[in-house]
Amino acid sequence: MPTEPEIAALAGPGGVVLHLIPRLPPALPAVTARDLEQAWEATQPAIFAPPRAFRFDGPVPLELRLADPDAAAWVAAVERSIGLSTLHGISVCLRLLALIALMAQARWARNWFSLARDGAVIRPELLRAAAGAPLNEGGGFDESAVQALMPSSAWG
Repeated sequence: MPTEPEIAALAGPGGVVLHLIPRLPPALPAVTARDLEQAWEATQPAIFAPPRAFRFDGPVPLELRLADPDAAAWVAAVERSIGLSTLHGISVCLRLLALIALMAQARWARNWFSLARDGAVIRPELLRAAAGAPLNEGGGFDESAVQALMPSSAWG
């Protein structure tokens, strides 16, 4: 059984942390809903986190830069809870960021979480779909791929 490659992290200019990933986002493994839940719970909104970048190797390499402080805090949460030194950790990280984007942008997704002063509650069905949906070439979700994994009875 081959071992999973370790993900290198380098310090870049301006304090950016660059993660070097040996494959493109669609080739990253699926994760569990619990992985996403654990990363979500580890987030501390006011934490300082350095800006991050991810360089994915492939026929057409991809570089993602996250200068947004909130995105950097989410990445730091994954680093603390799951770690970013494996493909699994990188997959959890990208899926968490993609889930947050989906929750902000996809109108249908609003039925699957609630927001309150003390945080958000995400229904297990949405966590499971985000854990298993494929990542696209840009490291996010195609909304329809996540929606296809949701129970159809709630779309009504």
